[in-house]
Amino acid sequence: MPLKKPVDFPKLVKVREKKGISVLDAIPTKKPDKKEYLVRGFFRYEPIIKKQFLVFAVETITEFTSFAYEISLETFKENGEFYIVLMGLKAKTNIIPRVMPARTEIKLEELNGDFKINVLKKDGAINSAYFYANIFNKELILKEKWVAKKKNNRFFCDFEVANKEFSFREIN
Repeated sequence: MPLKKPVDFPKLVKVREKKGISVLDAIPTKKPDKKEYLVRGFFRYEPIIKKQFLVFAVETITEFTSFAYEISLETFKENGEFYIVLMGLKAKTNIIPRVMPARTEIKLEELNGDFKINVLKKDGAINSAYFYANIFNKELILKEKWVAKKKNNRFFCDFEVANKEFSFREIN
């Protein structure tokens, strides 16, 4: 006995992805402070393309054992401030598993002087820091870090300067 051909197909709901800029207006749910992410700033010289970058590495505090993860981010600049929106984790192809945190690097070119970095979670929580960069003196200074004044905002991200990861062009 043959099956009937369906006349009407069920409608599937279209999933809408959240844009990074829409997170600014979101009000986070009330949760306790917990350090989940670490943002490390350092200078890196890429010898292949012969350029100097200011790199911000965003990594999780939690270390993963079975899979290597990468943090998916959305970045944008508004009113001279840099925004990093943490969108979630995605698995990297990794043949040999090892214990490591999820990590993603953001490279910024030609950044000198004072600037502000804001790290946002998808629920609307925001942590911020002021940095001072001087490529000529080879220095990066963390001036101040804080949790922005926002309803139900919480501490989830720490900032630091990773002096051990600095690399500059060697002059022969």
